[in-house]
Amino acid sequence: MTKTLTIAALSVASAATLFAAPSAHAATESKTACPTPSKAEIKRSHDSKVDKPARGATAIKGVRVGHIPKGFTYGGVVTGKHDGVTEYGYQWGDDRANADPEQRSLWVRVLCWPDAKKLANLKRLPVTYGTFTGEVKTATIGGRQVLTKEGDGALGAGRYAGWVERKGVVVTVMAGTPLVAELDKIISGIRLP
Repeated sequence: MTKTLTIAALSVASAATLFAAPSAHAATESKTACPTPSKAEIKRSHDSKVDKPARGATAIKGVRVGHIPKGFTYGGVVTGKHDGVTEYGYQWGDDRANADPEQRSLWVRVLCWPDAKKLANLKRLPVTYGTFTGEVKTATIGGRQVLTKEGDGALGAGRYAGWVERKGVVVTVMAGTPLVAELDKIISGIRLP
């Protein structure tokens, strides 16, 4: 039951204002476009569908996650649209309880936000989960300059990082505590077309 709670919580928060049709489907994206979910992915997120086993490197259409640590037993798509931001991501997890310090979780998310131009803009990213407020630091992880902070609250324990991939496109990564040591490989392996 707990394995679907995190995905469901993120999906329900986003589902309140789910969009009816994506503005630019992944199949027609260019170098400047932002990956957006298909209608089927929006429905999967809204319905809190769980993938067993979890999807792999191409779980988010239009994004390649080149390094996914081992040990995940399920995953799920998370989508939403609100406050001028379109969210599209995937969350991997294992069968441990959310309170277990050994729980393995990874959330990679792309945010299409026209105001994203530079790293400092992330401090005002209009999202419900995964804000860059409080004790935020600038660091270089995986060859990218990122904002980073300790995971807390709905994000769980671990490390949260984000960067502006290009104008209007933000990528965030939340790695649970057991995966923080692999965050460098995870971030360096993320590619958008």
